[in-house]
Amino acid sequence: MERALNFNAGPAALPESVLLEAQKNLLNFNGTGMGVMELSHRSKPYEEVHLKAKELLKQLLSIPDDYDVLFLQGGASLQFSMIPMNLLTEDRTGCYVLSGSWSEKALKEAQKIGKTAIIASTKEQGFKEIPTLSAEDIDPNAAYVHITSNNTIFGTQWQSFPEVSVPLVADMSSDILSRPFNVENFGLIYAGAQKNLGPSGVTVVIIKKDLLSRSSDQLPTMLNYQTHAKNNSLYNTPPTLAIYLLKLVLEWAVNQGGVEKLAQVNEAKAKILYDAIDESEGFYIGYAEKNSRSRMNVTFNLQTEELNQAFLAQAKEAGFVGVNGHRSVGGCRASIYNAVPIENVEKLAQFMKQFKANY
Repeated sequence: MERALNFNAGPAALPESVLLEAQKNLLNFNGTGMGVMELSHRSKPYEEVHLKAKELLKQLLSIPDDYDVLFLQGGASLQFSMIPMNLLTEDRTGCYVLSGSWSEKALKEAQKIGKTAIIASTKEQGFKEIPTLSAEDIDPNAAYVHITSNNTIFGTQWQSFPEVSVPLVADMSSDILSRPFNVENFGLIYAGAQKNLGPSGVTVVIIKKDLLSRSSDQLPTMLNYQTHAKNNSLYNTPPTLAIYLLKLVLEWAVNQGGVEKLAQVNEAKAKILYDAIDESEGFYIGYAEKNSRSRMNVTFNLQTEELNQAFLAQAKEAGFVGVNGHRSVGGCRASIYNAVPIENVEKLAQFMKQFKANY
């Protein structure tokens, strides 16, 4: 069969080789006579998958030994609540940087739990760029500073991460594994897998071990980070199939040359589309300011809504999937995560040029 030209924002494209490997093992994983999703999560064959996934993530991101890697459920959205429940003590403030819809949702959940403060925001500018964060804006006694590293809806991304004197917490759901960064600059990193790591169903949390002491014993058991850290993310039945696919994606990333090589390819893919926008003489209008452009989600509009709709209709006819903008902002969006081949990006850029020529 011919694979779709998949530019979905999430769940998103997975490497074809990963899907083929999973397909091969669907009925008989490593001679067990069972598929991975049929294995006991207490069995040795599954334990090997689980531990290998953690090992590969630590290898790819150079995660130090004083950090724990957790495989949780509930998506990034549950982390919006778990982070303040575990880290936001009564005498401290959770500081939030608003750069888009997901950071607003994270703030909304934290406000239900404790004291919060918005320390930077570009909401009034339509979230077209990443806010400027000043050290003077941060209470030295703050519980943490929360950022969203990449904004899928508006197509903006932190080009470099802020340096703060309190734990930095980052939602990296849509750009983890897409570029190198120093894990040691963060207290906690979380990411739903369904954009760059694997399928939906598993959420990765990377947490500095000394922050685990903040988790109160009064928390519900399943919402306490210590529960999962003490039990190697096996306190309850984990999403075994999703973790298996996560392992396969991480193996694929290693085979591609690691995060540094993936970053080079991502830079090239983004440049192809941004060049198509910038060289269109205003036919295509990029949404994000150039100093904040995302390498994962390229957002743009055409000159009229009628042209937007014509573009999207013809793109669909041409086999492109998922290039419509988020329902809250409209327009067009191409999500070009790690697994999206550069050849597909080139085809989209060529389609854009041809559409412009036709109109």
